[in-house]
Amino acid sequence: MLKFRTVILLFSALCCSFLFAQNEKPNFIVVMADDLGFGDLGIYGSALIETPNLDRMAKEGIYFNSFYASANVCTASRGGLLTGRYPVRLNLVADVARPSNEIHLYESEITIAEALKEEGYNTALIGKWHLGSRVDWYPLNHGFDEFYGALHSNDMTPFKLYRDDKVIEDPVDQTTITQRYTSEALSFIEKNQENPFFLYIPHSFPHVPLFVSEEFEGKSEAGLYGDVVETIDWSMGEILNKLEDLGLDDNTMVIFTSDNGPWFEGSSGQYRDRKGSSWEGGLRVPFISRWPSVIPGGQHTSAAAMNIDILPTILDFANIQQPTDRPIDGKSLREILTNNGNTPHEVLYLFNNDRIAGVRKGKWKLVVESFYRSSLPSFDNTDSYYGPNGLLFDLEKDPGETYSYTREHPNIVNELRALLEQGQTKLNSGILPNMWNRL
Repeated sequence: MLKFRTVILLFSALCCSFLFAQNEKPNFIVVMADDLGFGDLGIYGSALIETPNLDRMAKEGIYFNSFYASANVCTASRGGLLTGRYPVRLNLVADVARPSNEIHLYESEITIAEALKEEGYNTALIGKWHLGSRVDWYPLNHGFDEFYGALHSNDMTPFKLYRDDKVIEDPVDQTTITQRYTSEALSFIEKNQENPFFLYIPHSFPHVPLFVSEEFEGKSEAGLYGDVVETIDWSMGEILNKLEDLGLDDNTMVIFTSDNGPWFEGSSGQYRDRKGSSWEGGLRVPFISRWPSVIPGGQHTSAAAMNIDILPTILDFANIQQPTDRPIDGKSLREILTNNGNTPHEVLYLFNNDRIAGVRKGKWKLVVESFYRSSLPSFDNTDSYYGPNGLLFDLEKDPGETYSYTREHPNIVNELRALLEQGQTKLNSGILPNMWNRL
């Protein structure tokens, strides 16, 4: 009888522990590289850069083959990620935020950090902000309790290191910046191990100029760029190890992605072109997520998604209602992450500045605009060689966008053009023929 009671008590304790764990608020960590290409990680096919920690993260979770940045340049993409809204809605599409301009994330926008903070989360941004350079535009005014990092890209001057709203280093020693971001991240995790937290780590690299510490110099077969990427991979390993050491990994969703395609260096993999273009290489980026107790390991998916989906996904898992007073363009990826489901999007819009340059639906992509050298050609007008319908690509057969099927599939073209026009109306998007050569 005593043994039976002991078993019952143990079972009850386990049930209570399970229920407590189920009711415990999950933690969220979003890590974003700057200008990292789709093909720069081992799991995505790199033969020159070794990324064992990110590869492990992918194998223990899920990685996406059709994940898009919401813009082909830095500032707009970051705004899309943090708000779940197409950057054209945020007025972040004319240029990137610079120390000399007025571009910034409006205080009225609701970020992931703000939404979570309202529900008792501790929040921190460690890394590159790039959404406004004035004090009243800082991360602390957008839901972050702590800020350690830089306000803009490392090729802009003055480039200073901040803690909250105070400059702590000028000029910045960039050779150790990734290690210092990592140290701050580990400290934040340890400090908040008893509290629900949201940690956003937008790295400054591999955006140029490139710097690396002596510890990683010459380690990669891909030169300095590869050394920098391998440093970021090391950082990811440190974060995953810290979560495991503290017993937090089963209650923490970790996401890794990039803000756009690669710039002067880096690999787009099999995809066409690079940062700043509407071809796949400018917008398709890595996306990896790990959460051992929730996301089954060993998954990969070709379901199309975008970084605007990160806010709805996090709020969904946190059981927090997303804002209802404004359009949220992103969709929760819960079904893909937990059950390898289908894309939640009927269509994804791909932008150049304020103009819809491409439309993705299923395996099809219609391209109506792209940069080529210093020109901005349009395929969306009657004077174009390809006009007036644009270029239609089958991304399953032809991921490199080398052959157009515009003439072979007029019905699909018409369908995608109708969606394009709906998007232009819904999103108040610009139309290229009236805006030639606007860079």
